[in-house]
Amino acid sequence: MAIEYAVIAGGCFWCTAAVFKDVIGVESVESGYTGGARPNPTYEQVCSGETGHAEAIRLGFDPEKVSYGDLLDINFATHDPTQLNRQGNDIGTQYRSAIFPATPEQEAEAVAAIARAQQDHQDPVVTTIEPLKKWYPAEAYHQDYWDGVGQRDGYCVAVIPQKLQKLRKSFANRVKS
Repeated sequence: MAIEYAVIAGGCFWCTAAVFKDVIGVESVESGYTGGARPNPTYEQVCSGETGHAEAIRLGFDPEKVSYGDLLDINFATHDPTQLNRQGNDIGTQYRSAIFPATPEQEAEAVAAIARAQQDHQDPVVTTIEPLKKWYPAEAYHQDYWDGVGQRDGYCVAVIPQKLQKLRKSFANRVKS
């Protein structure tokens, strides 16, 4: 099994990570930061909106079980790609909807996925395709957040179950049992 990687942003990384932990073929989910200029940013620095980074997730996936395009389609179905620099109450460029392709093939698939997503939305899809810059893993307490503290965090409890419900409704054949 050759693992490939996808880096995507769709708002709060706690929320996007929770979704992809349940997807068949996803072998690892890491919360982190990319797309900015400051080396080794901290959560507080990224949250300030001044580093240029997005809260993102890095997915290790088995392409024999789930395709890169399927991962992008799941991402579009579980966040609102029509909101510029925000997801719900999270506002700022650090919460932007973005895809960070690692190869020309991933970039072509990102373009196709945005076109598919646009068919499902009246408002314009504002998801950007950005060069994959250096990846910075988030601090340890952000990893697997939903599986621990997140299920007692009011924000997560208000947002994540809805995302998981969308995943299970739209991609039932892709969800781990």
